Amino acid sequence: MKGLVIKNTGSWYQVKTDDGQLVECKIKGNFRLKGIRSTNPVAVGDCVQIILNQEGTAFISEIEDRKNYIIRRSSNLSKQSHILAANLDQCMLVVTVNYPETSTTFIDRFLASAEAYQVPVKILFNKVDAYDEDELHYLDSLITLYTQIGYPCFKISALTGEGVDTIREELKGRVTLFSGHSGVGKSTLINALVPGLEVKTAEISAYHNKGMHTTTFSEMFPVPGDGYIIDTPGIKGFGTFDMEEEEIGHYFPEIFRESKHCRFDDCTHTHEPGCAVLRALEENRIAQSRYASYLSILEEIADPAGEKYRKPY
Repeated sequence: MKGLVIKNTGSWYQVKTDDGQLVECKIKGNFRLKGIRSTNPVAVGDCVQIILNQEGTAFISEIEDRKNYIIRRSSNLSKQSHILAANLDQCMLVVTVNYPETSTTFIDRFLASAEAYQVPVKILFNKVDAYDEDELHYLDSLITLYTQIGYPCFKISALTGEGVDTIREELKGRVTLFSGHSGVGKSTLINALVPGLEVKTAEISAYHNKGMHTTTFSEMFPVPGDGYIIDTPGIKGFGTFDMEEEEIGHYFPEIFRESKHCRFDDCTHTHEPGCAVLRALEENRIAQSRYASYLSILEEIADPAGEKYRKPY
C-alpha cells in the first residue's frame, strides 16, 4: 500500500494512504542499515510503501526516490544528518532582524543547503510591525542584497496580517517547507495562513532575546488551493552536511557566477592570484557578509580546527 508521510513523532510516522486513511507506522528493523547516515531515514514528505499488520498499524517497507530534500547536521551527532523534509516545491525561510535577530550566516547556510539539494527558497522577513527606523533600514538592505542574488523576499507581519494574503497565494498547488530560528514567529504565521490549525506558539525569552522550541516534530498540513505546508522544529544553528570543499562556491550563486572568470579552475577564492571572486568582493559586487558565510562553511569542512582560512573580519 502506498502513502505519504505527513507526521514524524520520533519512532512513529503517520502516513496518509492513497485512499485517505491515516495509519501509524514504524520502520522495519533492517531499514537503518542501508547506508543512510541520518537520524531519521524516513522524512515528512516521503512517498512510501507500507505493510499493514493485524493491530491496525503498519511497517514502512520502502521509500520511493526523492526529487529533493533539505538536510542539516544532526544537533547531537555531528557525523549524522537530519532530514528536515523531502519532495519539496519550495522553502520559505522565516527570518527576523530583531526579537530575535537571524544572523546572515544562518540565512546563508540555509540557502547554500537548499541550493545543494535544488530547493527554491523564498525569504519571509517577519515582525515588520515591531521594528524601529534603523531596523527597518537594515531589513531593506537585506532585501536588496538577497533579491539581487535571486531570492524572492517578502515583508510580513504574522501578528497584524500584513503580507499574509500574498504568502497564502504563493502556497497554492505547492509543497512548502517552513523553517527558521526558534522565536521568529513561524508557528504564528502558519496559524495566520491556515485559520483553525492552532499550531502551538510561545513567547521569546526576554532575557536572551531567543526563541524557545514549540514544534517538536515535523508535520505536514493541507492548505487551501491544493497545497501543503510542512512545519519543522525551530532551528538554533545550521551545520552544513555532505558538502565537498570545491563545491561550496557553487551554492552561492553570485560567487559561482564570478568564479567562471578565475585564473585557476580549482580556485578556493581565498588567496589565489587572478581570483575573480576576490576582485568582485573588493568592488562590492559580492557582499562581505556573504563571503564571510562562504568562508565559514569552507573552514568547517576543510579545517575543523579553524586555522587554515582567515576570516575577513
